[in-house]
Amino acid sequence: MSREALCKAERHDILSKYINGNPFLTDDDLAHILGVSIQTIRLDRAEMNIPELRIRLKKVAREVYGQVRSLSSDEFVGELVALEVGREGISVLTVGRDMLLSKSEVARGQLLYAQANTLAVALIDTEVALTGTAKISYKRPVFSGEKVVARAFISRKKGNKYMVRVSSKVRDEIVFQGKFLVFAIEEEVWRR
Repeated sequence: MSREALCKAERHDILSKYINGNPFLTDDDLAHILGVSIQTIRLDRAEMNIPELRIRLKKVAREVYGQVRSLSSDEFVGELVALEVGREGISVLTVGRDMLLSKSEVARGQLLYAQANTLAVALIDTEVALTGTAKISYKRPVFSGEKVVARAFISRKKGNKYMVRVSSKVRDEIVFQGKFLVFAIEEEVWRR
């Protein structure tokens, strides 16, 4: 096997591992990680029959949304890409120009909050889950074109109360953090 083929085989192996571990990596992210061009990544993906990011996310989302009881799919802010109800989850929000404040051209803070809050509520295995309190912190502004990856996990549970921690990042930089106290509401309470 030639050196070029070996490099290509190694690159394919690494590419496969990265995409399996993190299905929402863009071609640009992968090119940066592997030190090759975006076109090389696209060619490698085509040879390996790995679909583009948009298709990978849709496939994952179809599987994940079916697990959520506390929200309908149209109530999410961001794309739900991983979920283990009762434990942890991940969502991705790609910031578009329509999500910016007009003067500063920074993403609206309520969108980062909403992404984190809907993810926190989705973790709770009940028909109705409501946020009681939230302690949040914005770490840096988010700009158009950036992809915010929110990761949430249930850190404590006591009765019908759940403490959910959420950390949102752009690449490896934390942009938002929050602790949400979420209540699972019994059907006889919310059906009044």
